[in-house]
Amino acid sequence: MKKLLNTLFVTQPDVYLSLDGDNVVLLKEKEKLGRLPLHNLESIVAFGYTGASPALMGYCAKQDISITFMTMNGSFLARVIGKSKGNVVLRKSQYRISDDETLSAEVAKNFIVGKIFNNKWIVERMTRDYALRVDIEKFKEVSTQLSNIIQEVRKTKDLDNLRGWEGQAAICYNKIFDQMILQQKGYFYFHMRSRRPPLDNVNAMLSFAYTLLANDVASALEAVGLDAYVGFLHRDRPGRASLALDVMEELRGVYADKFVLSLINRKVINEGDFSQKENGAVIMTEEARRKFLGAWQKKKQEKITHPYLGEKITWGLVPYAQSLLLARYIRGDLDEYPVFLWK
Repeated sequence: MKKLLNTLFVTQPDVYLSLDGDNVVLLKEKEKLGRLPLHNLESIVAFGYTGASPALMGYCAKQDISITFMTMNGSFLARVIGKSKGNVVLRKSQYRISDDETLSAEVAKNFIVGKIFNNKWIVERMTRDYALRVDIEKFKEVSTQLSNIIQEVRKTKDLDNLRGWEGQAAICYNKIFDQMILQQKGYFYFHMRSRRPPLDNVNAMLSFAYTLLANDVASALEAVGLDAYVGFLHRDRPGRASLALDVMEELRGVYADKFVLSLINRKVINEGDFSQKENGAVIMTEEARRKFLGAWQKKKQEKITHPYLGEKITWGLVPYAQSLLLARYIRGDLDEYPVFLWK
């Protein structure tokens, strides 16, 4: 299993990244802010209009260290990676499946089954752990609805129908998401998902978490030789890492949603950590992003037992494990893609 290394998050704007020997140097207006050895890093994520020297980008590309550039509010801009390590047979098999909507649906429905199953168990955990604070009857009703939708998804052989059932499951799950917010209710609430732009504090955090997760999944897919931009459920669109969005479906709730809820309910993030733009967009402050990213790195270090592999790995390696299993399925080494099922 791959070793989980560190990610360097650069949250200050206008920081220039340069190379000095085997180290990355952080410069702001020619003042040195820091110097870190690159052998401890697996990726660099820079926020704001940060520059990076060609020498650093070349070194990182050779060492399989990805560099991702994002806006200050966490929107993806660009990603620098090295040569593809995938063998041509694996990628050609991936492309053949993607070109056939029936075959794509067979793979895609596993991603959606995993997503709905994991969301169902988030709901079940809430009824068990917070029976006096949530509407048990409503939560049980949603859990039953999600179970029924899973059965329909398993029978689906069409991508459009699959998207329809996924949408129904999302409606069921989202209508009780606000009840999972147990603290700071005056400042953190969820009425509906708003993406571009996020219109409240919770949506701002969810969008940030999904962007980080998508980046981690894309890196994992490229590491095992798959093309992160050619998906099965999410169809081809220039600049979109469609396969990364596919694989992260099963991890959205159990990885990103639960993480965001924990930051709110443990009061790690509070009402002072956000600002609102003139167009209504809500963004996290620089200090909030620091707290968020620090907690994200700690989350990635937590260990779990992988439900299919049966071995202990860190949360940060789950995207890599799923990417590896997907590659094995596409090669024909597995009869079915083993979706990540959490309880």
